[in-house]
Amino acid sequence: MPLGTRTLIMGIVNVTPDSFSDGGVSAAPQDARANAQRLVAEGADILDIGGESTRPGHTPISADEEWARLEPILAGLVEELGVPISIDTYKAQVARRALSAGVAIVNDIWGFSRDPDMASVVSDSRAAAVLMHNRETIDPSLDIIAEMSGFFERALETATRAGIPLDRLVLDPGIGFGKTFEQNLAAIARIGELRQFGLPLLLGTSRKSLIGKVIETLPTERLPGTIASNVIGILAGVEIIRVHDVAAHVQATRVTQAILAAG
Repeated sequence: MPLGTRTLIMGIVNVTPDSFSDGGVSAAPQDARANAQRLVAEGADILDIGGESTRPGHTPISADEEWARLEPILAGLVEELGVPISIDTYKAQVARRALSAGVAIVNDIWGFSRDPDMASVVSDSRAAAVLMHNRETIDPSLDIIAEMSGFFERALETATRAGIPLDRLVLDPGIGFGKTFEQNLAAIARIGELRQFGLPLLLGTSRKSLIGKVIETLPTERLPGTIASNVIGILAGVEIIRVHDVAAHVQATRVTQAILAAG
């Protein structure tokens, strides 16, 4: 499905024992594969598979441990499911192994700024990459759109130096990463300003604490808020939304776009 035809749904598969969103229900390989199959059956256009929790306060793991979680899931999954698979990692070593297993997209939560080898790994493949905005610290004084713009300018310079064509890149504002509550809201409300780069945009708000700060809820109770924030993104023309609850978002997306088309 070419970008721009309709908003694409990226389904989330966390192969982690400490996921903030589900408490690790897909940590076992057989559970993760079953979850991946279910999300595709529900209408996911892309699957994003991650082997390390990156929630605030997470404990980093080694590349070898991350790959040990991912390898049994990825084996044969590309051919089995028939949709593009994205690997959610900021480690070049893990990305290289995943690309060899048939993964089509590298979803880097540090936007080529953490691992100096990541851009070259992507360049050496035919893979696409999602470049997410992130910060080590939160600074409430920042104009978050100006901050993101500078970050993405640097990320795209890195990509260009590595020889990565711009048509293989997607930008993600990084909701919930290195931002205050107010900055997260502004990043969603003003996401259209990132059109200045002429690249597709991905929005990931699924079950995040932003929603729980608007109205007190557990992560698994945040589907209505997730849909509301993603509809804002769809109205701004976001090309991809990254979600845990695929079936509900397929319906929400189709209805939103049907109404827009009738206007």
